[in-house]
Amino acid sequence: MISTDHQGFALAKAAKPEAARGVLTIAIVGRPNVGKSTLFNRVIGKRRAIVGDEPGITRDRLYGETDWQGRHLRVVDTGGIMPEEKEFIPKEIFRQARVALDEADAVIMVVDGRTELAAPDLELARLLQRTGKPLFLAVNKIDTLAQEADIEDFRRLGIREMFPVSSEQGTGVAELLDAVLEKINAEVAGTVEIAEETGQEEPQAAETKVAIIGRPNVGKSTLLNRLTGTARAIVSPIPGTTRDAVDELVERDGHSYRFIDTAGIRRKGRTKLMAEKLSVVMARKHLEAADVALLVIDAVEGVTALDANIAGYAHESGRSLIILINKWDLAGPGRTDGKKAADRNKFEQEARDALKFLSYAPVLFISATSGKGMEKVFPILEQVAAERKKRIPTSEMNRFLEMVDFDRASVPASKRVKIYYLTQAAVAPPTFILFTDRPVKLHFSYERFLENQIRRAFGFVGTPIWIKNRAR
Repeated sequence: MISTDHQGFALAKAAKPEAARGVLTIAIVGRPNVGKSTLFNRVIGKRRAIVGDEPGITRDRLYGETDWQGRHLRVVDTGGIMPEEKEFIPKEIFRQARVALDEADAVIMVVDGRTELAAPDLELARLLQRTGKPLFLAVNKIDTLAQEADIEDFRRLGIREMFPVSSEQGTGVAELLDAVLEKINAEVAGTVEIAEETGQEEPQAAETKVAIIGRPNVGKSTLLNRLTGTARAIVSPIPGTTRDAVDELVERDGHSYRFIDTAGIRRKGRTKLMAEKLSVVMARKHLEAADVALLVIDAVEGVTALDANIAGYAHESGRSLIILINKWDLAGPGRTDGKKAADRNKFEQEARDALKFLSYAPVLFISATSGKGMEKVFPILEQVAAERKKRIPTSEMNRFLEMVDFDRASVPASKRVKIYYLTQAAVAPPTFILFTDRPVKLHFSYERFLENQIRRAFGFVGTPIWIKNRAR
């Protein structure tokens, strides 16, 4: 375990299974606004972390993966560390960084080469040296050869392995990574060889990516921590605490789930800071990369127009959906504020009315804080993930088509089409091609009627269904 005070980081004694599998974990740490996230993005080769001039943009720890010189690297970006900061969120950032250091095989401390060495840098270097982990110093923002002469002052930090880098331009990063691998390869080589010789590595099952979405401060990070059984995400009553998408892999009953806690999505006019605007953009991006979305709704506040907008993003992008009514312990039976408890059936009907386009989505009432109702989430998640990938043979679809009475569909005569046959063209989401006599867009009533008939016959719980018309 890691110590819980600010006096240093305890060295983890347990052997790391990642290293045994040939995966090396590298933690990137440093004070706020020194360029950690830019270096993180440069190493993994993609824009995974939000980068900007505002200090403190990264708060939770953020993971990415890459390959370097034949080794698989797991890179961890941490929030800016101020060891003596007493405010809630900086203290939580400090705690998250400790977890990253506990997992790491090596640590890269980043400093800003354009600024003078400060007392917090010296304090942080001292704390990192006490971990006993291989430690490297990246003096960042060194964009020219002339600037390299100015980095000697940073040797006062006492870190032997020092490298001038420009995370923005990419210079010096290769040399830094080469040195990191050279230093730690020998430590894990024996363990890796044993694992490879005995063939103990098992094939990994395909992951189900699950995005946790919703308005700010509805309990998304608390839900992530409850689902993963960790204090993985920073949780606070301050709206907008999560800015980067935080993810965690969970193995359960032979299934792998990667949960992604996205930033709370706000209306465009409500996002003022650059970091908040970028976090909303990236929240939508991570949503579109997911298989299933858990839409978290605050039971105390009820379903709002913004909840419906967020649900619409997920629905239109073809994500499967589960609606989680969170904080039910504060709104339903057992509430302690003296107000009348909400009725579950009435609340669900009101939610259904506000989110009519999500009629296919299961609704669960939970409390992420207390854990009440959480035992139902994984079984429903497993079902929805399976339904998303279900495929119906064409022969079965056409037998179904013969049984449908299309005269019951309330569609104007001028908008009707003659249907020849129906086939499922894709999964995730289930996509059906309807071959007809006219290349027209199906009337929404016709499409809705056919979708309801498909669901009645084949299920597809929790997933949107796409129907496309094609003239034969």
